[in-house]
Amino acid sequence: MPILLDLFLSFAKIGLFTFGGGYAMLSLIENTCVEKKKWITQEEMMNITVIAESTPGPVAINCATYVGYKQKKIVGAVVAMLGMILPSFVIIYLISMFLDSFLEITWVANAFQGIKIAVGILIVDAAIKLLKVIEKKPLQIIFLVCSAVAMILISIFSLRISPMILMLSAAAVGILFALFTGKLRKEGNK
Repeated sequence: MPILLDLFLSFAKIGLFTFGGGYAMLSLIENTCVEKKKWITQEEMMNITVIAESTPGPVAINCATYVGYKQKKIVGAVVAMLGMILPSFVIIYLISMFLDSFLEITWVANAFQGIKIAVGILIVDAAIKLLKVIEKKPLQIIFLVCSAVAMILISIFSLRISPMILMLSAAAVGILFALFTGKLRKEGNK
């Protein structure tokens, strides 16, 4: 199969059968692009995920764009991105035409309840896969545990904190720690 068609169909399948947004799609992207197609390595997948979270736009689309670019430059990036976007766009467009009557169907409402659970499982699966490949240094483990505790507490107490504030706070802590440890290393070398 030509690579452009393979890129489009692979990402269209991910886009069509994954609910819950980019984080839920990460597990399927990793399975398709790393394990099955071998378009990227596990390390590249981890790097792509970090970069995709840091750049504007949905995580899954950023990942698809990178993989497509790696395979066939700009044309590959566009084809992979369209493959990821098109199924969702068509489905949402069709649902919007019949939204009121669509949500009143009992089995549809029940299906959405089941989908919520599946989305949570896909997100946890992606997190576990990423945890397996990161370096396990004490500082990283401390940051991971503190971040997880903060997320749980924010969720339990239903606090409305902007994700941007959380990201900027984490960046500030990381910068301060790097500056502090760098200063300590310089003083230790004297």
